[in-house]
Amino acid sequence: MTIHSVKGFRVAGAHGGLKPDNKPDIALITSDLPCRAAGVFTTNRIKAAPVLYDQSVLSDPSAGIRAIVANAGNANACTGEQGMTNTRLTAEHAAGRLGCRPDEVLVLSTGVIGVQLPMEAVIKGIDAAAEVLDAEAWEGANRAIMTTDTRPKMAGIINEEGYTITGIAKGAGMIAPNMATMLAIIATDADVPRAVLTDALQAAVKKSFNRIVVDGDMSTNDTVLLLANGASGVTIAEGDAQFQMAIEQVCTLLAQSIVRDGEGATRFVTIEVAGAPTTAQAEAVAQSIARSPLCKTAFYGSDPNWGRILCAAGYSGIDIQPDRLSLWLLDPDYSLSYHLVEGGRPRDYDEAAAITLMKQPEWVFRLDLGMGQEAAKVWTCDFSYEYVTINGHYRT
Repeated sequence: MTIHSVKGFRVAGAHGGLKPDNKPDIALITSDLPCRAAGVFTTNRIKAAPVLYDQSVLSDPSAGIRAIVANAGNANACTGEQGMTNTRLTAEHAAGRLGCRPDEVLVLSTGVIGVQLPMEAVIKGIDAAAEVLDAEAWEGANRAIMTTDTRPKMAGIINEEGYTITGIAKGAGMIAPNMATMLAIIATDADVPRAVLTDALQAAVKKSFNRIVVDGDMSTNDTVLLLANGASGVTIAEGDAQFQMAIEQVCTLLAQSIVRDGEGATRFVTIEVAGAPTTAQAEAVAQSIARSPLCKTAFYGSDPNWGRILCAAGYSGIDIQPDRLSLWLLDPDYSLSYHLVEGGRPRDYDEAAAITLMKQPEWVFRLDLGMGQEAAKVWTCDFSYEYVTINGHYRT
């Protein structure tokens, strides 16, 4: 994990009382300068109060954001008007501590759905975090938003032009395309016009957070926020490919770290679909395979059961031609390759060697549809006994 301080930003994680055992549960991310901001949110029709609040704040194109407050242990979703009131109170209290306006504060929540926020704990956590803000405390802020995560998820780059991008994320379960059960906060000290920032984030999310699957469930709280305060003095122009690539790199590293830490996961699997007429069709097939419980249990069992792969591709909704399909199992750097299927029929491959490869923690399935030149990748994991244990006892 690579992490860098970002000019003008200070962060902290603190304990307020939403988690037991004095674990950090409130994260505070602040900027000395007003930030231009962009956000991408869950597409679930049931949205948590903080999602609705942040969408409202960011609907103002002149919004200048000074802080983000994020809590773990409580999603503040399906909590009605009281939930919205509690979100506003969270922003107001943070603004009072930081000397800014409430509409300069964004709010994130993650945890159990349908429970009102214990505001005394939230306020206590904000007060504690405000006392220990530090430019280097990104890991502490990251740990404060973890729920079933087993480790922090951080990524960052220092660009040769002189600006920095740093991001943190949480997520391990309820992970599906079109935003997953995850939160991500990305900060840069580049000076980025609002439209450029928004376009860059939306494009990056399509290739990263929208291409991960743990279990196929979509949350009520998913949010990715990108803040730019301009403190580096480096201005990003429209069409800056280097900036776009840097944002995509950080988002991809964070997204992959979510899958690697998937609830109960023992395998990190890349599903690569090539030979499609369009990128969207390639992605649809890859998503279908990545979500399949039968494929994911075969991944856990180190079983090269290629019939499940083809079956999931077949019900993806794409007009596939079975006699054109070819399938390979590869190691992560593509140095080992087992050609399992050609022309829709099995090849004579070394199954024992394929099983040995699938016992490793990471590998690739590559499916060629034989119908075009476009390709897409989706990252997924296996289903283990531990996944059922974690989610069967999430509240009990």
